[in-house]
Amino acid sequence: MEETQPLSSKISTVVPATPRGDENSVRRLSSMDLLMKLHYIRAVYFFINDAAQGLSIYDLKKPMFLLLDQVTHLSGRIRTSESGRPFIKCNDAGVRIAESHRDHTLREWFQQNGCSHEGLVHDHVLGPDLGFSPLVFVKFTWFKCGGLSMGLSWSHVLGDTFSALNFITKWSQILASHAPPKALPMPIHRETDSPHNNSVNYNPISVKMAITAGEHWLATNNTKMVTHTFHITPKQLDHLHCCGNTVACIRGDSEPKVVTIFTPGTSRNEFPFNDMVISVVEANMVVGKSNVSDLARLICEELKVENDVVEKLVEESQGKGDFVIYGANLTFVDLEEGDVYGVLLNGQKPIMANCSIHGVGDQGVVLVLPAPDDEEDGSNGRMLTVSLPEKEVNQLKDKVRGEWGIESLSF
Repeated sequence: MEETQPLSSKISTVVPATPRGDENSVRRLSSMDLLMKLHYIRAVYFFINDAAQGLSIYDLKKPMFLLLDQVTHLSGRIRTSESGRPFIKCNDAGVRIAESHRDHTLREWFQQNGCSHEGLVHDHVLGPDLGFSPLVFVKFTWFKCGGLSMGLSWSHVLGDTFSALNFITKWSQILASHAPPKALPMPIHRETDSPHNNSVNYNPISVKMAITAGEHWLATNNTKMVTHTFHITPKQLDHLHCCGNTVACIRGDSEPKVVTIFTPGTSRNEFPFNDMVISVVEANMVVGKSNVSDLARLICEELKVENDVVEKLVEESQGKGDFVIYGANLTFVDLEEGDVYGVLLNGQKPIMANCSIHGVGDQGVVLVLPAPDDEEDGSNGRMLTVSLPEKEVNQLKDKVRGEWGIESLSF
């Protein structure tokens, strides 16, 4: 991927439309929120010039003021209680908006970078001074063809990937209607099992303790991690289930014996919420040499949900522990139900959208997302966005291209 610098850039702040004055409230962070605190969701949407035509930065920022009225804690900042447990102070400090311009057309960008978000999503993590670190960054980038990209950097402590995608969808709905959004219902957090509850009495295998990068909320890695996207066409969908086997084959003797799987929760609340189901599978076979039916049976029979036990682990640390869950084991994230193409500008969908997780552990993560509609028959394939050690990404490119004809995403 080619390193390119923007022609210009600018950063501003958007706050809730209704001032709160000194009536600052707090947002308690659940155990699941705090489990995710070292991870970040990054999404990017690409629009052609017709979709972006006539839209100024003021037009794009205005809906954010109204939306933040409904989710004021997104413009807050992290504070720490006397016990050391983090929470969000809803102090209207704001969401950051970045603007930049690129001396490329969209086609040139795709040819050089695929649908990578590198340079199109603000590279933000929380810290070192949490009291001044924005929880959300939105970046608008104009291309010389008139096209536009919108990049989101979302602190996972706020909510899961579905919450992040829904935030941008709500923004586009306000932009289209020029009307304030309806009040979003607050989620009801499940009570976390007491640390003394004997029904949850084993150590979770989906998480690992993390070493953070100084005062930043970000885990360190022992190897260079690289993010890359593959496009699986509708005709190639039969190969989708082979991804796990392929990574296992690449790793050889060190292939994963435990796999973590994230699937959508049952309550898709519109309010930002960490509601993904976290499951693990322990393999008692050589994954890379096993057939698909054996692996499917293993997943169905041996899948173990760990939400309760990981929440218990967080509570035992009094909310102060630092954990990695994405990439603690090889991790698969099911985002096939994500409405990544529900964001509309001037009534038009993005021509491409992508999503990744930042702050992934060394075992890596694979996200499965919808692909754009096929131009021939309107069906859509899938996108696999992987974050793996650099050597494995290069091997994976060669293997899937050679065996199945699956290419890296480009235009």
